Amino acid sequence: LKDGAVVPPPDVVRHDGDDPYLVVAADKGTASFSDLANEIAAEHDFWLGDAFASGGSVGYDHKAMGITAKGAWESVKRHFRELDIDTQTQDFTVIGIGDMSGDVFGNGMLLSEHIRLIAAFDHRHVFIDPNPDAKASFEERKRLFDLPRSSWADYNTDLISDGGGVFNRALKAIPISPQMKDVLDIPETTTTLTPAELINAILRAPADLLWNGGIGTYVKSQTETNADVGDKANDATRVNGSQLKVKVVGEGGNLGLTQLGRIEAARHGVKLNTDAIDNSAGVDTSDHEVNIKIALDLAVREGRLDAGHREELLQSMTEQVAQKVLQDNYDQNVVLGNARRGAPSLVTVHQRMIRQLEHDGLLDRALEFLPDDEEFATRRAAGEALTSPELAVLLAYAKIALLADLNETDLADDPWFERTLIDYFPPAMREDFTQGISTHPLRAQIINTVVTNRLLNVGGITFVFRAIEETGATAEQVVRAALTAMEVFGIDAMWDGVNALDNQIPTSAQSALQLETRRLLDRATRWFLQTRTGDIDIAEQVAYFHPVVSQHSSGVSKMLQGNEAARYERLTKRFIEAGAPEELARTSASSLDVFTLLDITDICAKTGENSATVIPLYFTLSDRYDMDRTLLRITALPRGDRWSALARQALRSDLYQAIASLTSTVIESTDASTPPDKRIQQWEEANAEGVARARATLEEINAVEEPDLATLSVALRVLRNLVG
Repeated sequence: LKDGAVVPPPDVVRHDGDDPYLVVAADKGTASFSDLANEIAAEHDFWLGDAFASGGSVGYDHKAMGITAKGAWESVKRHFRELDIDTQTQDFTVIGIGDMSGDVFGNGMLLSEHIRLIAAFDHRHVFIDPNPDAKASFEERKRLFDLPRSSWADYNTDLISDGGGVFNRALKAIPISPQMKDVLDIPETTTTLTPAELINAILRAPADLLWNGGIGTYVKSQTETNADVGDKANDATRVNGSQLKVKVVGEGGNLGLTQLGRIEAARHGVKLNTDAIDNSAGVDTSDHEVNIKIALDLAVREGRLDAGHREELLQSMTEQVAQKVLQDNYDQNVVLGNARRGAPSLVTVHQRMIRQLEHDGLLDRALEFLPDDEEFATRRAAGEALTSPELAVLLAYAKIALLADLNETDLADDPWFERTLIDYFPPAMREDFTQGISTHPLRAQIINTVVTNRLLNVGGITFVFRAIEETGATAEQVVRAALTAMEVFGIDAMWDGVNALDNQIPTSAQSALQLETRRLLDRATRWFLQTRTGDIDIAEQVAYFHPVVSQHSSGVSKMLQGNEAARYERLTKRFIEAGAPEELARTSASSLDVFTLLDITDICAKTGENSATVIPLYFTLSDRYDMDRTLLRITALPRGDRWSALARQALRSDLYQAIASLTSTVIESTDASTPPDKRIQQWEEANAEGVARARATLEEINAVEEPDLATLSVALRVLRNLVG
């Protein structure tokens, strides 16, 4: 890539299109070759220079940062929060794969002073401490981590509790103490075990956490053979997912479990994701390093930044890069946590989404071990849903699909996203290197990736799929609508406010708060797609809606009446009792009422009446015509197949439109200085015959205990007829 033009290698027949982006990522034991790879890149005048291979001497040292382990630890913390356990303040037991000299295992076992490591093993030794002292063992693990090329044999055995020890895997037999039998749940009659048998027992031990920071595949499913796994060295130690007795698995290392093994473990109550989710921080750090070096390259070429100062700048941003990377890990665990919670009600949606991904040629469900249609039917009948490892795979494909769609558009050219691009880079770069950032060759890919991650992390795995399915919009149109909604309603701030309550309120309460925020995002996105044609100009729509929303959102709850006011108070009370701060509880409880400010803004623009009089009139009409009860009845309709979902969405949209039209009609025929109830009374008296017919029909419908689609459709037709 020279001066923006792709220069192909001479005398090479190319069947693919131009793609100058090529980087290498150091794998196990090869990080020391990064500098050599970068020397070759420089020798060939490759445009990426020393960004070709990350993690070299002028890059980010993943082990020194402990970034891969820290990323995986975000998963561990989330799983334990769902069990109401705070790993940073409460002791918990761990079994581990690896040793303290290893990057992922060593760094991971130093991420909490409350770890009680009862057993661990690597290819050389088996370590067992039946009743460890959390503080003393932490200090000893730290000593081993700092000791070059240490092994479990270097552990101070004086600190190991009675019945434990460090055993060489070359031994023919290891004596099994009563304490080992107790902590590892080994049969009482056992006197000795081979090292392989002892490791097998460790993997089946009833601990809180299994921390994988080693090499090898140790967990498969019952349906797989050892030959299927393809890791002969560990055949004698391997267990099935159903045999795990730990509460949580943290996959700092790759391939520790087969995907079928993960699914089996999850179906037996173990909390886990996938290795691709848990240990993504290392790759994420490499991505940041490459993109930062590219952005700085302009200043280097112009002579404004020499090699020495560039190295100093890169090192000074280490912590800022780490924070950004770990935020990604945290956010992915939030979306997966919410996905697990909502999976049973979305089984059919997940099935349709998987079918669509297959249809688009993006997914091979057999290759990814996702259920076929027959398995989906079986799970639905049993009240079961996708497991966490399956949801992790679906999340990955949801992001792949959306990113691919966005990369085919010019979304990133919109000036609105300049801030998105700048915020991707560490604060230390944002002032002095703005030109290098703005003209970044990967500008579009960075923006589209950030947008994809944020939107699906907040909206959920199926958010974009459902919006496209229900409205027929393109992916870009959905993204523009959703980002407009997020900006207008301050959804980012609401979301981050809920996340800030980690370990202060139950995770289930956080998920409930986030569900309300998601409902607001869902409905606002669809509203924009249905009322604004073509591609939405985000800046223009934000400027149009933000004044009314920002002025009135906090006061909407005071305008509610009757059933709506009662529902708001019930929801607020439930959130407060769960531990949410009152302000956040009230914001969440009123979010769907605040949503109506979109219609109200349009009503103001259409009629010329001030929002201060339109808002109380709207909510008085809403209560008078029982909008809240009708909404609840629409929501209670079965989700079923795609057509049921479309019907529910259409009914909901029709209801909002009916109340908005009714409000406009009353405004146009009454005086703004008249109180809301008097205005409605005047309008109803002027249209007495039609109102009487409508009320009679609505009362008859309200008497139906379980209204179906047809019943509710009639109710909405009656409301629409009121406005002509």
